[in-house]
Amino acid sequence: MSILKNKLYEKIQGWRPRTTKLLKEHGSVKIGDVTIAQAIGGIRGVKCLTTDISYLDPFEGIRFRGYTIPETLEKLPKVPGFEMPLVEGFYYLLLTGDIPTDEDVKAVAEEFNKRKIVPQYVFDVLKAMPEDAHPMTMFSAAILTLQKESEFVKAYNAGMGKMDYWDPTYEDALNLLAKLPQIAAFIYRYKYKGGDIIDPDPNLDMGGNFAHMMGIDKPYDDVARMYFILHSDHESGNVSAHTGHLVASALSDIYYSISAMLNGLAGPLHGLANQEVLRWIQGVRDKMGGEIPTEEQMKKFVWDTLNSGQVIPGYGHAVLRKTDPRYQAQREFCLKHLPDDNLFKYVDILYKVVPDILVEQGKAKNPWPNVDAQSGVIQWYYGLKEYDFYTVLFGIGRALGITANIIWDRALGYPIERPKSLTTTMLEDIAAKSE
Repeated sequence: MSILKNKLYEKIQGWRPRTTKLLKEHGSVKIGDVTIAQAIGGIRGVKCLTTDISYLDPFEGIRFRGYTIPETLEKLPKVPGFEMPLVEGFYYLLLTGDIPTDEDVKAVAEEFNKRKIVPQYVFDVLKAMPEDAHPMTMFSAAILTLQKESEFVKAYNAGMGKMDYWDPTYEDALNLLAKLPQIAAFIYRYKYKGGDIIDPDPNLDMGGNFAHMMGIDKPYDDVARMYFILHSDHESGNVSAHTGHLVASALSDIYYSISAMLNGLAGPLHGLANQEVLRWIQGVRDKMGGEIPTEEQMKKFVWDTLNSGQVIPGYGHAVLRKTDPRYQAQREFCLKHLPDDNLFKYVDILYKVVPDILVEQGKAKNPWPNVDAQSGVIQWYYGLKEYDFYTVLFGIGRALGITANIIWDRALGYPIERPKSLTTTMLEDIAAKSE
């Protein structure tokens, strides 16, 4: 170990007990309007952000512009003969708060269609990246490469009033969103399908065109629509949403902001959860020899898992206190389209036994499944078996919500974010005075 690294290690070893003591003995001590535990613990639960795009209700789940997920999926216009709403209509709802008419959806689709051409230089950059580059690295880099196209930067440099910032931001948002499906599908086909690229179809909606470019048959177009909508927004405080808000608050344009958003989403504590849950379910199946267990057999497995100190991934949520409606929407899709799928049967049995066990164990604040307990299984069933790509799908959906948020942040003139930090010594002094 180098001299510098060894010295740093000694400092860390000496510092950790101070933080542990603050949390354990003085976590409830107030610093202004927050506690020491909140200051050290990721500002969990601190109400200091504003968004009207979505709200996470502990008992109803996400409300998009006031509509629950079941209401959103029911009320929005759909492609005739399909179950899931058009993404174009959903974006209209996010921006305006109104349920669109068919004509409104058609107008948004036309807007996207005229903006969807991806410049060749973006594909050139992707092709120049290492073969083993992660799909999220490629996706983030592609978006950053487009930054030279920013209408906001051009307008800002030319001089404009603060209350007009939303206008070129809106243009950037639609220009980027229109291109995301083709960029993502290109990454997938280039990286995993030997470069066999499928050109976009201008006659298809966003979800249908994405499925087409991915080369996956129906009803994967409905899977795409559902996936993008369910993953679009989750209030302002999660890492990807907050990162998008934060970077944009510095008047960084949409391209910088959404690229940064994706970098936050790529973390294993955030956007990677669905693939980790899928791996775990596949591991459960392997341990059981691929045979579908009875509920009693699954109960024993779950108890053995918990008693060994492990957790059941995909269960629990920081805010929700019921089954995640995003999970429920996907469950209903699975019950209709893949009820006999081997992996879904495992998911189904887990859903039937895990919550009661977690309640009996008494440690989980929320014993119900979240969105990640279901989503990876659907992708796997339709042939998308490359785990690393799942977060790219998440990113397309999340960009819908965050661009809508950023447009409104600019429209309302929200300032740059700048919370205040304190040193550990300051916290110790405050804790000492409280005694």
